[in-house]
Amino acid sequence: APESLMQALEDLDYLAALDDDGNLSEVGIIMSEFPLDPQLAKALIASCEFDCVEEMVSLAAMLTASPCFVPPSTHLEEAVTMHRRALLHPDGDHFTLINIFNAFQQRDADPALPADNADEGWCRKHAVSGEALRLAGIVRAELLEVMQRIELPVSPPAFGTDANVLNIQRALISGYFLKVARDIDGSGNYVMLTHKHVAHLPSACCYLLRQPPQRLPPWVLYHEFTISQDNCLRVVSEIQPQMLVELAPQYYLSNLPPSESRDLLMELREKVVAVEDVPAVPE
Repeated sequence: APESLMQALEDLDYLAALDDDGNLSEVGIIMSEFPLDPQLAKALIASCEFDCVEEMVSLAAMLTASPCFVPPSTHLEEAVTMHRRALLHPDGDHFTLINIFNAFQQRDADPALPADNADEGWCRKHAVSGEALRLAGIVRAELLEVMQRIELPVSPPAFGTDANVLNIQRALISGYFLKVARDIDGSGNYVMLTHKHVAHLPSACCYLLRQPPQRLPPWVLYHEFTISQDNCLRVVSEIQPQMLVELAPQYYLSNLPPSESRDLLMELREKVVAVEDVPAVPE
């Protein structure tokens, strides 16, 4: 439909993938090298700037492979939930996916079993798909090949450090600032910034699986939203609105539909600009 095409072009413009004439920009040409959707490609490129390539390339592979979670057998549900909880990351679903990928790569395989059988035992225990995780490994290797071919820098792994968490959040916001939602009442009713639709967190979201239960994040970045299934945001991680204001294009924030969320962001933006405008005190 023409509206979908116009929206796609507008999104590419926000992602700095187009030049003033509507052709692919330098960034757009690099994005097109990756077999990924534009937002994920932009986040992966941003990870070069923020020194979190190793983690983002694992995440991109996990988001590209088919969903990794599978429903556990009823009689195993409690045990599986406990094992899966051990892989949850406090900073969100994106980080949990990296955790799962790393744990799968580093699992202790039983030497007495064929590799595939050992994989399936680990996967059944955590109710994840071995097929999806093996595919993620293949996709990850392909993405690294592309990065090496076009000579993008690959930073060393740093997963687990506070600085790395912030850097992954920055890279994600650089690509996914179009997919942000805010909890408007503290009870999990998330209004999406771009079209003011109210959605919820899925039952498999790490914020709902944590024990003991904790507060829900006020602002989140999400990977996708499906109204047709259960009106839930998929793959959700908390972000700070200050980061959104710093990394999203100013004209994107200005073009958001009027809402309390937009007003809060514009207020933050004014504070950032005011700080930037303060002249440096000569020494």
